[in-house]
Amino acid sequence: MNYHAKFSAFGSHAPKKIVNNFDLEKVVETNDEWIRTRTGMFERHYAADDEAASDLAIHAATRAIESSDIKYKDIDLIICATVTGDNPFPSTACTLQKRLGLKGFPAFDVSAGCAGFVYAVETARQFVENGNRQNVLVVGVDVLTKITNWTDRNTCVLFGDGAGATIISRATSSDISRIIDVVIDADGSQGDLLYQAAGGSRMPASHESVDKHLHTVYMEGNKIYKNAIKSMYASSEEVLRRNHLSTTDVDWVIPHQANLRIIEGLADKMKFPMSKVIVNIEKYGNTSSATIPLAMDEAIRAKKIRRGDIILLTSFGAGLAWGSVLARY
Repeated sequence: MNYHAKFSAFGSHAPKKIVNNFDLEKVVETNDEWIRTRTGMFERHYAADDEAASDLAIHAATRAIESSDIKYKDIDLIICATVTGDNPFPSTACTLQKRLGLKGFPAFDVSAGCAGFVYAVETARQFVENGNRQNVLVVGVDVLTKITNWTDRNTCVLFGDGAGATIISRATSSDISRIIDVVIDADGSQGDLLYQAAGGSRMPASHESVDKHLHTVYMEGNKIYKNAIKSMYASSEEVLRRNHLSTTDVDWVIPHQANLRIIEGLADKMKFPMSKVIVNIEKYGNTSSATIPLAMDEAIRAKKIRRGDIILLTSFGAGLAWGSVLARY
């Protein structure tokens, strides 16, 4: 028997420390106008030295669960989207499971860069729709400031830290909410446009790798910019087309918050008004897999997004990987 999946609730968390553009002017050759014009960013939240991914994730997860009708004991799967987990292993999902005081069900991580949350949503949806699980906790969390190259002024201004969570549950026949469809895609041939060179089995940590900043994010910004708009548009267009919907049927677009110019370029290509695009990049910067659930949670709590609204989530990240989620919230 096939079931439907739905978003039951959202939660989010950002670290206390806030760094704005004027703060960055003191540590790198840049200025507020340059950053605002090119990215739309002003503030971002930085994790403390002793804060790791699970420290942010547990706050977001707890908030999502407490905002729902679901009890902790009803969670039967945890999927965590991250590329900056507490440790290479065990998974951050397993660490989160332990910290929530839960056990007796599977927990694992998904690695798709900034597209991780969309990939995790699609994975959770499959588990719910095939009847295998009933309430999946999905968390997007990244602590990119821990792998930021502070000698690269083009990338160091982009990143912030944060976590966003949702519970994907089995929908009942009386539920208005459901995940309608998901499209995910990838092009591994372009993986060298956005990656972290060292720290894996290809290039284990060494004095040389640390000295050369090879454990930090490397990105070819201009090529990523073009790929991001093209790919998010393609997956969004496909998920709408195969469900016989158009952009006029969509109430809100919640895109990955990587760059305001990318968001505006995507909205223009989709012919979708910016007044119906959820944007919070000026407050958080690029928090990778956390951007969409963080933006969703804020918009729901601000009573912008309401139950029954048609929402389109779309993201793009390392891999290259991208995807779109169409849902009635």
